[in-house]
Amino acid sequence: MKTLHFYLTRQMLATLGMTVFVVTFVLLLGNVIKEILNLLIHRQATLPLALHAILLLIPFVLAFALPIGMLTAALLVFGRFSADQELMAARASGISLLSLITPILLLSVAVSGLCAWLNFDIAPASRVAYNSLLYHAETRSPSDILQPGEPAQLGNYTIWAAKKEGTNLDDVLVTEWTHKGGLKKWFRGLTGTLFYDSPRNQIILTLHSADGWLLDTNGWVYIGSGDPPFVLPLSGQEKTVLAVPVSDMTFRQLRAKLAELQDSLTPPAPLPARQNVTAEGRREVRQIVQDASTPYLVYLHREVAFSFACIGFTLVGIPLGIRAHRRETTVGVAIALALMLIYYSFVVLGQAWVNHPERAPYLIVWLPNFIFQAVGAVLLWRANRSG
Repeated sequence: MKTLHFYLTRQMLATLGMTVFVVTFVLLLGNVIKEILNLLIHRQATLPLALHAILLLIPFVLAFALPIGMLTAALLVFGRFSADQELMAARASGISLLSLITPILLLSVAVSGLCAWLNFDIAPASRVAYNSLLYHAETRSPSDILQPGEPAQLGNYTIWAAKKEGTNLDDVLVTEWTHKGGLKKWFRGLTGTLFYDSPRNQIILTLHSADGWLLDTNGWVYIGSGDPPFVLPLSGQEKTVLAVPVSDMTFRQLRAKLAELQDSLTPPAPLPARQNVTAEGRREVRQIVQDASTPYLVYLHREVAFSFACIGFTLVGIPLGIRAHRRETTVGVAIALALMLIYYSFVVLGQAWVNHPERAPYLIVWLPNFIFQAVGAVLLWRANRSG
């Protein structure tokens, strides 16, 4: 029995890993082509920044890839297990289907716990960091600071370049001014490089093969040549903090927002001066609270419900894989895609009805879990009896 459990678990983990890798790669590729590649082409992002953005996307993508992986793995592994007559041999040895799949069900619970961790905290936080990184890459690019042939004033420095290509400058002139507006130093470089220091919100300009002069009481004095760096603060340009949309809030943020709405919109207990508050007025206040809270409730319930998707997919995938009784992977993949389409249609419907609290959209996101788990339990019971 332990040998069979180990064999099935090993097959499930191998197929799960392969499926998650493929799905993650496909989803990442879509985001890279749509957003990151565009920044690279326009030189608004460097290769390290693009790699950082891709790493931030991985937790968000994994939250979707793991349920798909569990469903596909269950369909393929048990379809092959049935097609090779291994299931029939196990049943002939007196092993029931339910005892055979126990470790697989425990594996689905463990993967659901991992999905909960991703959905509650890691994936939303990574998505917010990813959006912020792309936003600042687009709006804080050094190439937007300086235009060729036009002087740019940054702090006590004025920068002028004859030519610009991305973050590279040609024929650069840098002048430094005193606080009173008097010219203090000037530098002339054949080339220069701009770098945006995001944490400090400043530009670092490095001149190459530059000559410098200093103005003192005796006039202009040559101070040498080299590759001097200049730290140019973006004065008056505070770093923008993007508002977090409700769809990218963590579980704690959603709960805190709901509590904040309740505290801000719920009237205090009636005081003697407020005894004339009518029942209709109280209903209006309750309606306001309900309307404002519904979007946060929907996404909070979605995060919790989606964390249980792995269990429902496994319960459905095992008996469907046995019924398919095919060796071809295309059948299992087709069934997996159809089931995922059904599941996500309920989730999309719940999100589309966030402005209709009377339809209880936060309960709709739970329906696919109830349906898949109930159908899966019935199919497993029938498959177990048929053996």
